Amino acid sequence: MEDAAPCRIGKQIVSGLYAITPDESNTAELLRKVRLVLQGGTRVLQYRNKLADAELKLQQALVLRQLTGEFDATFLVNDDAQLAVQVDADGVHLGGEDGSVAEARALLGETKIIGVSCYNRFLLAHTAVVEGADYIAFGAFFPSGIKPDAVKAEVKLLQTARSELKLPVVAIGGITLQNGAELVEAGADALAVISALWSAPDIRTRAQEFSTLFSRT
Repeated sequence: MEDAAPCRIGKQIVSGLYAITPDESNTAELLRKVRLVLQGGTRVLQYRNKLADAELKLQQALVLRQLTGEFDATFLVNDDAQLAVQVDADGVHLGGEDGSVAEARALLGETKIIGVSCYNRFLLAHTAVVEGADYIAFGAFFPSGIKPDAVKAEVKLLQTARSELKLPVVAIGGITLQNGAELVEAGADALAVISALWSAPDIRTRAQEFSTLFSRT
């Protein structure tokens, strides 16, 4: 496979293991777990907590912003461009109902990262590119316990996007160590992982193992 071409904005890069936080209400425990994945080589962290209220989200995002800064890792906020601005995150990840790239850009400015979920729709990805997204995400590639009803994306979509869209591509959905290598080989610049990372008996080692998948291609 040809060399990856990760997104670069300033010092920030979207590539490798892309860790998405679990729904953890205990901020101290969340920090403990995130520190382990950062020690394991995670370069991108997305803050996502579907169970937290606005106050807790702000609290957790602020401390995660500080922690990721210690490791010079990219810190993104899921869904909420306003929260990303509040905590000076490196960017935001937008789902299908989270507003437009243009709206997020107006809030965040030109130097921040905007990623867009494109599910299994190449046309949606093409539109995101035209609108100025910095990376695109496809999935779910495999059955996901987090989103059991997620649409199924075909692996060949990664190959098409890699050759035609010229933006970093993130793969998500049911990704494990066993199936992740296939996605990297097909063209994924980053693997977005939740369950297979945070449920591991040794989170730091699991992060290292996922990171190793990118050194094999």
